[in-house]
Amino acid sequence: MTGAERVDVAIIGGGQAGACLASRLARRGIEVVVLERSLNWRWHAAGVFSSPAAMDALRRVGVSEEVLARVARPIPALRLETPGGATVGLTYGHDRGGPPAIGFDRSALDPALLELARAAGADVRLGTTVTSVQLGGGRAPAMLTLRTGTGTTTVHARVVIGADGPHSIVAREAGVARPARLATRVGLTHHLADPRADDEPVDGRMQILPDGYVGIAPVPSGRVNIGIVLGRSWRPRLAREGAARVAASIEGTIPATPHDVAPWRGAATCDPIAGASPLGGRVTRRAGLGWFLVGDAAGFLDPFTGEGIHRALVSTELAAAAIRAALTGRSTAAAAADAAGAYDRAMRRRFATKDAVTWLVQAFLARPVLFEYVARRLATRGDARATMGLVMGDLIPASRALDPRLLAAVLAP
Repeated sequence: MTGAERVDVAIIGGGQAGACLASRLARRGIEVVVLERSLNWRWHAAGVFSSPAAMDALRRVGVSEEVLARVARPIPALRLETPGGATVGLTYGHDRGGPPAIGFDRSALDPALLELARAAGADVRLGTTVTSVQLGGGRAPAMLTLRTGTGTTTVHARVVIGADGPHSIVAREAGVARPARLATRVGLTHHLADPRADDEPVDGRMQILPDGYVGIAPVPSGRVNIGIVLGRSWRPRLAREGAARVAASIEGTIPATPHDVAPWRGAATCDPIAGASPLGGRVTRRAGLGWFLVGDAAGFLDPFTGEGIHRALVSTELAAAAIRAALTGRSTAAAAADAAGAYDRAMRRRFATKDAVTWLVQAFLARPVLFEYVARRLATRGDARATMGLVMGDLIPASRALDPRLLAAVLAP
């Protein structure tokens, strides 16, 4: 290993999860290097809508109120609209005095989080691609091969972090990556100009399509984010017409409503359409000897519930504590294994029930008649609707959504 650079922690990926984890570790005096392949931020298929819980998580990592005011736009409610005409307003507790949901400007938030990591003392390296990872398995440091504009180098890390999304190189090297269980879908997303002022209250929308859905979320700087998820039946049309034409056609069919006059329809496109497929991924474990997975690399089920940002941030909190335990105190393989196992169990406890709720929502989506029935019940049953909104927003335990009394209130005629 002579001549190779050595660090405590190497984080692959400089997105939200990688940057926040780097901040947490660097503040504790741990030597952290963040390896991000892009030289400059660019729009890619990513979530922008989140519940109020994400704002609290950002505050806990050290994001200032000044930055939050710049990168986040309040969204009073998310309105779920079905093909049959039902509308379900989910307020995430905002109508009962709580803070609103949020639409994030990722072009401002993501760089701000990297700057926060730098300020904490992390070494952030842009334009650095990790081409291979050899995990040490507790017997030796992990070895990462890096490609930059000036050549190839090697870094040895006591702990390597996969914060590089659902196709994580760390997850593949650890042998824990598995295909998503949901049928393969395509995600298309971009921003359209919106003439409404940033301080004008504008609801988000989730328009259900045959074999798909469209999410519309206002974000700062006079824009709305359009996220389109399409199932298998859309493949022939996508192949025939292309993503841009299909997206424009779908956007043109979304009606104006009393809550959204849709001035963004036909407006200027603010960035190219970004696509992703498959959506989501899963892993059999989230950590092992000398490696951890955070953010979407730790498993992501579905964008419908808008939980990706909050889940990513929570994963960094849980991982930071485990990584510190692995690097300090009894520096033995047994201690490192205990720390990795503790993180994996903590993530399972934190999100297993929420995943069950997400699967329940997906089961309804796969049966349009049943979904329409449930939507109409929720639209008229305020207490059940409020509970579902709080569960989706990670504001109350997800087990509340599986309570037989709530299910009876939703499903009973």
